[in-house]
Amino acid sequence: MAQRERYGLIGTGSRAGMYVGALTGTVLGAEQVPGTAELVAWSDVNAGRLDVYEREVVAAGHPAPARYATGDLELMIADQRLDRVIITTPDFTHADYIVRSLRAGADVVVEKPLTIDAGSVRHIGAAIEETGREVITTFNYRYSPRNSALRRVIAEGRIGQVTSVHFEWALDTVHGADYFRRWHRDKANSGGLLIHKASHHFDLVNWWIAAAPVRVFASGGLRFYGAENATARGLADRPARGTGTTGDPFALDLAGDARLKELYLDQEHHDGYLRDRDVFDPGITIEDNLAALVDYDSGATMSYSLNAHAPWEGYRVTVNGTEGRAELEVVERGAVLIGDDGRVVVDPSMHPDHSAVDDVRPDRERLVLQRHWESAEVVEIPEGIGGHGGGDAFLLRHLFDRVTRDEPLGRVAGYADGVRAVAVGIAGNHSLETGEPVRIADLDLGV
Repeated sequence: MAQRERYGLIGTGSRAGMYVGALTGTVLGAEQVPGTAELVAWSDVNAGRLDVYEREVVAAGHPAPARYATGDLELMIADQRLDRVIITTPDFTHADYIVRSLRAGADVVVEKPLTIDAGSVRHIGAAIEETGREVITTFNYRYSPRNSALRRVIAEGRIGQVTSVHFEWALDTVHGADYFRRWHRDKANSGGLLIHKASHHFDLVNWWIAAAPVRVFASGGLRFYGAENATARGLADRPARGTGTTGDPFALDLAGDARLKELYLDQEHHDGYLRDRDVFDPGITIEDNLAALVDYDSGATMSYSLNAHAPWEGYRVTVNGTEGRAELEVVERGAVLIGDDGRVVVDPSMHPDHSAVDDVRPDRERLVLQRHWESAEVVEIPEGIGGHGGGDAFLLRHLFDRVTRDEPLGRVAGYADGVRAVAVGIAGNHSLETGEPVRIADLDLGV
């Protein structure tokens, strides 16, 4: 048996669980662990979160990875002879950890987004050129069977040459609100939703139509969350945090979720990080309504919109071509309802009035293809495995088996893919500031 690759992990918040589970068998199950990789070291600024994961890993019969301070990243790579470092830290820290890892001799796997601004992209690009090492951005939505099905329809030429895309994404008042209570609420940390969230979406379009973005015009603002909007709607005098609050659908009670409690509420004394701040606080600097027009080097144009306070969650994509049209509709959560105690009911089936709501907008995914002068047909979507539309498990298999970019659908995202995804958001943020369209070539991102 070939020697397993040695991995290190930086950042042990919620998202790290997918990687820890895959590498140790504590979450996804032994049959889904590729057996080609092992987790031998990890690091986090919060020792309490490391304690939580260590207990789970040891309880599953796996040896505890070696602990290192984040300032000792280079030492961790050298001591543990790491082949790769997985980075699941806040977005604004990505570039520094990527560059340090590359220069210390390890390849990098980084959660999207690659980074948040043009200067950081150039910093990473210089380190890649200097070291010749690899950076993979984990765009798990590429692996969702419904998204792969749309890619296949377009790649096979069934709608001809793509002329335009319309992409609408709705985040509900559970998921969408969460970006306004965490570190993401400060654009200096996350780049705003055009980068943190929408880089997923921009990567999908780049991949679906096999084209690179060249110009962006964006518009948007903070129109629902934040203190000014709360005051205008009579929502003043709110508690500073959600834990301990009752009867407020926008409050997140960390004590009510065992996982959030052990990873965040119980660990606040280590670093002071509050995971449950009020979404109507003053000082929020990201937008909750966004729109963009994006031109591509293929000649196609995309109209994009994102709303972070919708009553349901999902997305609609229309791809127009010279020979027809493909339409993908996904409802991931049909309704966000309130229970008798005033708390959000994430599962509508728990609510006495759920049946009427579900009949109107049931959770579903549907891909429809219609060629010119032909009847519409529903394209079959295979079953997925795991989160993010069934894409996580497929991503992990490709990731830890080092599947190359020769994979038939081109789902493995390299450095250039990561840059092109954030490039739209970076250009969009410049457009929001100036009110003018921005050419991506003028950002000097190196791709």
